[in-house]
Amino acid sequence: MSETLSRRNILVTIASAAAVGASVSEAQAQHVHEAVAEDAKNSGPYKPKAFTEHEAKTLRLLCETIVPGASEGGAFEYIDLLSSNNLDLKTIYSGGLSWLDRKMQPRVGATFVDAKPEERKGLLDIIAYRMNMDAYGPGVHFFDWARKMTVDAYYTSAAGIKEIGYKGNGGMSEFKVPADALEYALKRSGLG
Repeated sequence: MSETLSRRNILVTIASAAAVGASVSEAQAQHVHEAVAEDAKNSGPYKPKAFTEHEAKTLRLLCETIVPGASEGGAFEYIDLLSSNNLDLKTIYSGGLSWLDRKMQPRVGATFVDAKPEERKGLLDIIAYRMNMDAYGPGVHFFDWARKMTVDAYYTSAAGIKEIGYKGNGGMSEFKVPADALEYALKRSGLG
C-alpha cells in the first residue's frame, strides 16, 4: 500500500533528519523553500512559527552574519519552519539564541542584537572553532548547527543557486573530452 506524504509529514521528516545531524538533500530542502513560499502566498509576509519575536530577530541577524544575503535566500524562514515541526531542533535553536544573549551581556552590556557588529563578530569568532569547546561548548555546538543550516538554506534557495551560477543538469547530444584534459591525461600516463 503506498502512502501519500502530506506537506507536514515531509517537513517533519526533514526536520527530524536535520535534528539528528543527517544531511538534507537539495530536493528535500526545496520542499521547505516551497512550503515557505506557499505560506507567504496564502497568508502574506512570513510570520515566525517556532520563535519569539526576539529570537526571530536574533536568528535573522545571525544567519545574515554567517552568510551575507541569507535573508534573500530565506535562511531564517527555513530554520523556523523546520524548528516548528521538530521540538528537538527548536530546543537547540532557542537554547543557542539564549546562550548568545547570556554570553554577550557581560561582555558588552547588550544582547546579541543590540551589540555592535564587531562585538558580535568577536563572540562568533570564538565559538566558530572546536578548539574552544572546553570553555564555550554549548556555543560551539549551537554555532555549528546554525552555520550548517544557514548555508544549507541559502545555497538551496533561488538566490544561493544564482550566486554560485548553477545552471542545472542538461542533456548532451554528444560528449567531447576537452583537449587540455586529454593532453593532461596522456602526459600523466606516459603515453603522450
